Amino acid sequence: MTTWLAPALDYVSSWLAFQHQHHLQPGVAIAVTQGDRLMLEAAFGQADRATGEALTPRHGFRIASHSKSFTAAGLLKLAEAGRLRLDDAVGTYVPGLHPEIAAATLRQIVSNSAGLTRDGPDSGQFTDRRPYLDKATLLADLSAPPPLPASQRFKYSNHGFALLGLVIEAVTERPYAEWIAQEVVAAAGLLETTPGIEGWGARPMAKGHSGRQPLDRRIVIPADNPGHAMDAAAGFVATAADVARYFAQLAPTASTSILSPLSRREMSRRHWADDESVLGRHYGLGTISGGRGGWRWFGHSGGFQGFITRTAVFPEQDLTVSVLTNAIDGLAHPWLDGVVSILRRFKEEGPASADRADWSGRWWTLWGCNDLVAMSGKVLVANPALLEPFQDAPEIAFETQDTGRIARASGFSSPGETVTLNRGADGRVESVRLGGGLLVAKEALQAEMTERYLNS
Repeated sequence: MTTWLAPALDYVSSWLAFQHQHHLQPGVAIAVTQGDRLMLEAAFGQADRATGEALTPRHGFRIASHSKSFTAAGLLKLAEAGRLRLDDAVGTYVPGLHPEIAAATLRQIVSNSAGLTRDGPDSGQFTDRRPYLDKATLLADLSAPPPLPASQRFKYSNHGFALLGLVIEAVTERPYAEWIAQEVVAAAGLLETTPGIEGWGARPMAKGHSGRQPLDRRIVIPADNPGHAMDAAAGFVATAADVARYFAQLAPTASTSILSPLSRREMSRRHWADDESVLGRHYGLGTISGGRGGWRWFGHSGGFQGFITRTAVFPEQDLTVSVLTNAIDGLAHPWLDGVVSILRRFKEEGPASADRADWSGRWWTLWGCNDLVAMSGKVLVANPALLEPFQDAPEIAFETQDTGRIARASGFSSPGETVTLNRGADGRVESVRLGGGLLVAKEALQAEMTERYLNS
């Protein structure tokens, strides 16, 4: 393990726990792997706000469109075995399609470039207004002409990946859920993943939750809807650890995988740009990708009623991060970006030496809190309330064991001023003088505010 990773993940856990409370979210689970090793697994908050059930790493989540990456891997595995070709027309395997759709290739569909409808004429399955589509309803939708010609642009389609599930059934002569569970899920060594909600059984399951609007409070969304024919697009259930383990195996450099390096490169490379978005995303074969330089990533995200989830693989660092939330306004996307910002800064700066341990911790004032985060040669004053906690973070240069100076900071902060660790009679740090401000432990501030504002 790289020396900077352990302290970085320690701070990731601390920051994410704070973020969860700060944003009043129901729950969040995170897993981080390095190669095939699980380096971090944690859960914060509640699996079900109605009952108060605590969320644990063993709770399953509806991982929604992460399902597409499993379906894509199944398709590529069949291609490797010579049982189909990605340039085959989908109508070769599935009858009853509109002629323009029947002519679309499997490659166009799995890269979301076949021009197909996203969710059909009625997307009420994603708002609990109708059941998820069965095969007959799906095929009825796909008997109509597609909105756009194939290979014109990136156009996301849940219907397209559900159609690929039918292709897998036609080629294997087995139900999609049965074949994918054996040949992809089990073959990848996953023990906490099922292709649909029905297979999850009695294991602990996180409930979905609404946002705080329009009812001015969160309510539970059961999110136990069977996916039917849409399982191949959005029906999977898994834990954060299993999602991270699976996506780590899709990296072209992974030591073990159910796919060849060539298939993994095809799956993760950038086939189509999402040109109308400012996010700089691309789509591959069942994967989303983005980033620049040494922190390029691929992975997927998902949105099921009551859940928002996201996973990213960083091949150059050999790291995979999965963040699962059980709220329809869950912050999986910015939280994953925040995790990466922490990892990047620790990698750039390096870990602190053991004798600087007292320069880390969470300290409070009336205005909120600051985290002292010791790194090699300096201490950063992070703001855990920010989605990127090191944004504009002042830097403290060490002078003695208990003193330092703010060597770098915004002019609106306190550059050039001194910092002192104040110790109690037992030798432990009990407060921090940061420039002119006094930062204390949370319990001390609670007592101070109670005395000043509640007991006066």
